[in-house]
Amino acid sequence: MEGALAGYGIAMPVGPITILIVGMSLRRGFSHGFMAGAGAAVVDFLFAGLAALAGEALAPILAPYADGLRVTSALVLIGWGFMGFWRTRRLSRAEESRSEIKQRHLHVFVQFLGLTAVNPLTLVFFSALILGRGMGDVFTLVEKASFVLGVGLASFSWQTMLAVFGATLHRNLSPRLQVLISLLGNMVVIVLGLRVLLSVGR
Repeated sequence: MEGALAGYGIAMPVGPITILIVGMSLRRGFSHGFMAGAGAAVVDFLFAGLAALAGEALAPILAPYADGLRVTSALVLIGWGFMGFWRTRRLSRAEESRSEIKQRHLHVFVQFLGLTAVNPLTLVFFSALILGRGMGDVFTLVEKASFVLGVGLASFSWQTMLAVFGATLHRNLSPRLQVLISLLGNMVVIVLGLRVLLSVGR
């Protein structure tokens, strides 16, 4: 139960990954959005495992590199947002939209695996949950396994719902509206990246 709550807690707040998964489904349909969400969910699962197994050890190790990780994350998000503008511009051309939107599922999976992994807040979130239990209340092996499994299943179910939502828009919106929403989504991703960048050192 605690793992499921943690999984939904990290996955449900609207952030750049949420917007990008919906945008992927909107542009290319459910199967691509599903693979994007699966990539994000795998990272949540792996980071939860790291936090459960070595949360106390990882927190002080990561602390000196926190600002560098945040800068890297921000730059990746900003770059992805501008790439999204370029891709959407290409998709808006009627003669190209059918032939150029195809992308291998594995490629999408790996892309979103990397995008989610560069966000250090995920690992910090799970480490804080582990440390917040207190030194006298230690996870047993079974509790750790249950926590990690709950995180993975919760994250995967939420990302799948995002893919379904984006695919529904893909089926029911006109191509022009799809392009407009994609542009707005990429703009939001860039703004979120800039916010992370401006918060470094504060």
